[in-house]
Amino acid sequence: MPKDIRDILKEAQSNSRELKKGHRVRFEDRLEELHTSKKRNYFFLKVAASVALVFSIGYFSLFNKSVDIEQLTGEPQINNLSSISPEMKQIEDYYVTAINYEMASIESTPESKAILDTYLKKISELTDAYAQLNNDLIEKGINEKTINALIDNLQLRLQILLELKDIINEMKASKSNENETTTT
Repeated sequence: MPKDIRDILKEAQSNSRELKKGHRVRFEDRLEELHTSKKRNYFFLKVAASVALVFSIGYFSLFNKSVDIEQLTGEPQINNLSSISPEMKQIEDYYVTAINYEMASIESTPESKAILDTYLKKISELTDAYAQLNNDLIEKGINEKTINALIDNLQLRLQILLELKDIINEMKASKSNENETTTT
């Protein structure tokens, strides 16, 4: 037989237990702990996103300007090796990526600082020469000699970085061998 809802509520109130003193405070403390422990710091992601946004805006604004120049003059604008052809872009991108990777993977130690400075000075000179070759390409137009010089410059920079990396690795290996012989 159906029961009256008022009777059910009265029974439930009489069966309910009183909470211990300070229950609410303990509960709030636990919630606060859970909330603060799950809160993560996304500062670096925000910075990375901002940098990516700035670079992408800069890239697209430069890209749009070069297209406008092409439309106005009727000639393609040559401003670097990659603007000559897709094959040249692929070559330049390959070497620039390899150079940047090798630069990032070089570890500087106090023992290798002098050698590192010497090699980085050579790299800097080659980078300046590359910029000058790019200017020649812009001013004089497409020239096989200039294109070959640009590619040779990229290759030489990569070879120098690989040589530097080998020297630093040899220095580390000899130092670890010295440490092993002195400890035994």
